[in-house]
Amino acid sequence: MAACVDKWNPAYASCRLSNSIYQFMPDCSMTCPVTVTGNGKNGCCDSGDDVWDEICAEAQADAEAEPLLRMFYGELVLSRPSLEAALAAHLAAKLCIPGALPQDALRDLLAGALEAHPEATRDTRADLLAVRDRDPACAKMVHCFLYYKGFLALQAHRAAHALWSEGRAAPALLLQSRASEVFGVDIHPGARIGAGILLDHATGVVIGETAVVGDDVSILHAVTLGGTGKVSGDRHPKVGNGVLIGAGASVLGNVRIGDGAKIGAGAVVLRDVPCGTTAVGNPAKAIGKKPAPQRRPEDQPGVTMEHRWSDYVI
Repeated sequence: MAACVDKWNPAYASCRLSNSIYQFMPDCSMTCPVTVTGNGKNGCCDSGDDVWDEICAEAQADAEAEPLLRMFYGELVLSRPSLEAALAAHLAAKLCIPGALPQDALRDLLAGALEAHPEATRDTRADLLAVRDRDPACAKMVHCFLYYKGFLALQAHRAAHALWSEGRAAPALLLQSRASEVFGVDIHPGARIGAGILLDHATGVVIGETAVVGDDVSILHAVTLGGTGKVSGDRHPKVGNGVLIGAGASVLGNVRIGDGAKIGAGAVVLRDVPCGTTAVGNPAKAIGKKPAPQRRPEDQPGVTMEHRWSDYVI
């Protein structure tokens, strides 16, 4: 393959649709996609961006091992100049609406939002590393980038939050709606979410407008960080760093989940949960018998994914 292709380059318009994988995808009024030719080798693996270089190397290895994937990986990864460009194009292909929301226009919206808020894609890189390190089912970051809907929904939210912070509520809500429909994950664009987040499986995750989620948090499927009725204003949970929230848990209202806390599967949390505490049940209560120790960041439940309840309570 030739060097990485920039889809915003005028030369890109001369490529042929018949050579692209997008001829097999729904018609979202995409203009001419990148043509994938050659052996798939290019300069992407020497970009100086360690995360993107690793994704490109993984894509190259998969494409060489499985020729069926050669065009797929070429179009979505190996022809892209950067993680930001690849992410905008990939999300646009997922979220476009045939005849109503053109893929090119959506790609430009996403790319512009990410470019204007570089902290969003710094957090994206931390998210990729978090999934690779915490999810035993994730053998390669390229698989997370291409296939994991929790990761993709979170990145759509990062772009939506960037737009929301600029006062562009209409396109932000559009991204929220499309991500909810496509990925089954509903995150209000006003929610503030830190770096190194794992949404494991992710189906049914709901995060409200005034929710705050810290760094290095792991959230399993069917988790709700919601309100408690018609209360207005600051009405959603505040989740600290290193927290682990089990499948099906609901944290409701403007409650605080302390750093390093653990919320058991199916718990309904209506009160604050202190740092380092395990809370289970409906309504959730802290369990344990002795003070929680101070943990290093890498030993927090959100990083270790240790679901067994601890013997600590404050």
